[in-house]
Formats: sequence, C-alpha cells, structure tokens
Amino acid sequence: MKKIILALMLFATPAMAASDIVMHRDPGCGCCEKWAAQVRAAFGRNVRIVDDAHRAALDARLGVPAALSGCHTAIIDGMAFEGHVPIADMKRVLAAKPRGVRGLAVAGMPLGSPGMEAPGRQADRYNVIAFGAGPTFVYARH
Repeated sequence: MKKIILALMLFATPAMAASDIVMHRDPGCGCCEKWAAQVRAAFGRNVRIVDDAHRAALDARLGVPAALSGCHTAIIDGMAFEGHVPIADMKRVLAAKPRGVRGLAVAGMPLGSPGMEAPGRQADRYNVIAFGAGPTFVYARH
C-alpha cells in the first residue's frame, strides 16, 4: 500500500505543477488571444481567458505598477505577467525566481512583441520590466 501511495505522489507532482494559466484581459481584446496561443504552445498548458472589465483592481492586488499596465494580465505559477511579455523572459524568471520579483511587464502594446507581430513592419524596441517588493528594473531589452 505504501508503494502505491508513493507512486501516486510521484506521478501527481508534475500534474499539479502544470496547472492552467489564467489570463485576465480587457474584454474582447484580440491581440491577447494571439499572445495566449503562443503561451499555450510554449508551456504546453491550457490558458484560461477571463474577460475582466476590472483589471486595474486585479493589477493592484498583484502589485503591478499602474504605469506598466497593458491589455492583459496572466498568472503563471504564482507570478504575474502584464502585457506582451516574451515567452523566453517568462521562462527565465520562472526558473530563476529572483528574490523580490513578483512579475514582469511590457507597458503598452509594442509592435513586434508576442501577439503584436505585423509581417513586413519593423518591430518596436521595448523593455521588459521586473516589479515586486523593491524598485522596478529593466529585466530584458528587445
């Protein structure tokens, strides 16, 4: 019996770690769906999309600075991702879990960021900002 319980615990752990990703978006925003599709493919997890007319309150609870507001907020493994954050940056911060960092944000909707691709148009330069317990800082430049 103990062996069965141990086996169940070993097999249950990856399933529990692979919980759904929840993305709150401005109602009806189409670029958010494009970003969510890329996240779904990269993480191999379901992305549950919630139309949320009160995202400002959610962002405040998550500690997202108002100046970094985007069109959607995703929660992945307890971290917040605001706006069109590149997948590589999300994976890097989730793996490193830097002390004091609650999430990453890309302010606005920069052309060429994930979900905002426009074939034949030059991508905007933008920064990915880390936020949390301390001051914000540039986590990555694109």
